[in-house]
Amino acid sequence: SSACHWAVNMASSADHGRMWGRAYSVTPGGVFVPPESPVRTPEDLRNVEIGVGYHSGSHFSTMQALEPFIAPAEMKLSFIGSPADRLDMMIEGKMAAVDVFGMQKDILEYFGFRKVVDTSFMIGFLLKSGTDPDDAQKYFDALQRAQVDIDMETERYKHYFYKEMAPQYRDRVDVRGFSTGERIVFEPYTREMYERTHRWMEDLSIFPANQLGAADYQAAVLV
Repeated sequence: SSACHWAVNMASSADHGRMWGRAYSVTPGGVFVPPESPVRTPEDLRNVEIGVGYHSGSHFSTMQALEPFIAPAEMKLSFIGSPADRLDMMIEGKMAAVDVFGMQKDILEYFGFRKVVDTSFMIGFLLKSGTDPDDAQKYFDALQRAQVDIDMETERYKHYFYKEMAPQYRDRVDVRGFSTGERIVFEPYTREMYERTHRWMEDLSIFPANQLGAADYQAAVLV
């Protein structure tokens, strides 16, 4: 499976699987506000309710992106389901700001919503303990070939967004202007990256101590 690298880091450190150490992906994201919103800068988000997913990429990426501008106590995060849920609430005028990524980000941009701060983030891959590294490598080799095809001729593949899109948006947006979304990076997820991420999660103090696990790179990451 895959999830934000913060969550995969925590899961692998607590023996819920092993993190794949030979690739990760990056998905574009951001905190968005309506076109008419008075919010213009990251500092303007101080004490503004921001919709994010609980213990998810949007949750952690919003905190990380706002850290240089706003104290944690001034971040007013509201936990709201999936990116699709947050997209719907924003379109319906029910939220002042939301963090969305991937296709939902592109849909909001299509409708004229404004990105106040970029929250693009890394995604990690979690493998079941005992997975044969050779089998995993075959899977990632196939993904790499697919990524090259997308990079070379992006326009050939954007129509697949319609398959993932909620029905109420399919006739209202033009995916030809979308970004390519999440992109797999075939570079190592290194010990330094793993340990630095783990320390940041510990400093947040939002996970119980018994869920943090040990930052043992060799045991947690399959390289």
